[in-house]
Parts: sequence; C-alpha cells; structure tokens
Amino acid sequence: MTRVLVVSPGFHGYGSAIARCLERRGHDVALHIYDEASRGETIWNKLRHELPAKLRGEESLFSEEVVTCRAVDRLKQVRPDLVLTVRGDVLGPNYWQAVADQTPHSVAWLYDELRRMRHDIDTLTDAAKIATYSAGDTAQLRARGIDAQYVPLAYDPQITPEGNGPSGVVTFVGARFPAREQILRALVAHGIPVRAYGRFWSGHPVDRLRTWRFTDRDPVPAGRDVSLPRAYAVMRDGAATLNIHGDQDGFTMRTFEACGIGAVQIIDRDDVSEFYEPDTEILVQHGPEETVDLCRRILADPTRMAALRERARARTLAKHTLDSRVARLEEMW
Repeated sequence: MTRVLVVSPGFHGYGSAIARCLERRGHDVALHIYDEASRGETIWNKLRHELPAKLRGEESLFSEEVVTCRAVDRLKQVRPDLVLTVRGDVLGPNYWQAVADQTPHSVAWLYDELRRMRHDIDTLTDAAKIATYSAGDTAQLRARGIDAQYVPLAYDPQITPEGNGPSGVVTFVGARFPAREQILRALVAHGIPVRAYGRFWSGHPVDRLRTWRFTDRDPVPAGRDVSLPRAYAVMRDGAATLNIHGDQDGFTMRTFEACGIGAVQIIDRDDVSEFYEPDTEILVQHGPEETVDLCRRILADPTRMAALRERARARTLAKHTLDSRVARLEEMW
C-alpha cells in the first residue's frame, strides 16, 4: 500500500476531502494542515503579523518559519512514498528541499494564480510536478519548458448539506472583493433580496474586529462565516447564487459546488462554457445591470429554473467531482 502525505491549508476542509478521495483509491493517507493554529497562536499571529501587514497595506501571513518547520517535521514523521502539496506558497525552501530528499514523486496543486502567490518556480519545480487550476498559468509554465498540468477544481458530493438555506433570496458565499461588492450593492439598490455570507461581509462585532473593519454598517445584508456543508444548503435553497471572479483566471470551487448541489448559479465568465452550457446549466452575467435583470426574472418565476438545476447537477456528477480530479493528480505520480 502506498503511503501518501497531503500537505494542505485548512481552507473549508478541502485537504481532508482530498485525503478521503485518495483513501477511496486505496492509498494509506496522512494529512498535515500547515496553517492550523491554536486560539492563542491565532491571536498572536493577528498582533504580530496581520496588524503590521495591514498598516503597511500588505497581505498578512502566518510566520513562514513556523509553518515550514512543522511541515518538515511531519514529513520526517510520516516518511511518505508520495507527497501532494495543496497551494503551499507559505512553505519555505526548507520544506521543498525536504520533499525532494524524501521522494521523487511529489505534486503541487495550485488553486490560485502564480501572480498572487509567493512561489519561487525554480524551487517548486525542482521538488514537485505542478498542477494548477489556471489555464493561463499552465500555458505560461509550458512555454518555459515546465510540464505543468491543467487540473481545475471540483465538487465533493460526499459532503451532506447542513440544514435549509434562505428561500426567495439571491445569495453569495465568499470573500469580499471590489467586483463582488459592486454587484451586491447594485442588487440591494434595485430592491433584489440579497444575503452575503462571510466574515468580510458580516456586521458581527467579532467579525469586524477579525477583519480590521471600523467603518459604518454595510448596506448588504449579511451573515457570518458558514461551514462548507452549510454553504451547500445556502446555495442550493436560494433563488440563485452568485459566483463573481473578477480578474481571476482559474474557476473557483464555487463554480462546481453550486452546480453540483443543484443551485441556480449566476457567474461572470463566458469561458465557463468549458465546463457548463450557458443558459441551460448555468447563467452568465456581464455587469450589474444584467445581473439585476437575471435576478428579477428568476424571482418572478423560480420554478422555471428547475430544469437548469437538474442539468447542472447531472453534468457535475458526471464530469466535475473531486474524485475525478484526484485521479488526474494520481496519474502525475
């Protein structure tokens, strides 16, 4: 039996989901969440790293030295035959050297664009084969002679939706970026019932403190962070759910999760046709006015979207599950 170590951030439990997929494929799997921290460590990180970074206008990160040391220790403890590193850009050169020393069979799966991460490509490619969710990054890497593989993100049907989501409401689950804020504010201004979920939208005092927001109340109705099972229910049960990428190249997990759970997804990318058929499996918008119009039509007759929901779910289960993506990563070993 092959021993696999999955090294992943804790984001929405995706590392655990990948580990379960590998186990179903017959591997002996160990999981290391590299950004996991105790409450005390989290508070210290906010004071030591996040606040100074916020004041400098930079992105805040956990200490590279700490997360790298822990990942190297875990690698030495497990002594895997294969290593799958998910994202991994906060892990320093010592980690990648340890991976290279341990096994020639290593893959790094990147779910963000290279321009947004801190990877040194030479260091990364010396230690691992690269899979990325970005078609653009795949092309650029191949142009440099690097055998990168395009592996999009996916839906995990093993997760059971938690409870019931809000009905008759257009939902959004995710982080706050200008393009997303513009769309949601436009919907609110035109009287469309909307609810956003996540700490960067929430008006709860704890969330405002966690995200260093001290301005007046946000006009967008919002809830706090939700777990992935709860997000599934929120997307499924709403009249529609928004997926707004902005300047991202790769497609988010939400692209596949919303369709997989049978939601009416409104996305901002014509090139989603690579995965889904526009108008019959997914809806595409090109700006605030078109989004408002789509939402009005959906809310006027929610039942007309029943066939779209069914087709989106069927396509996802047939083509875009996490198990199918992990099988592609496994081939890279």
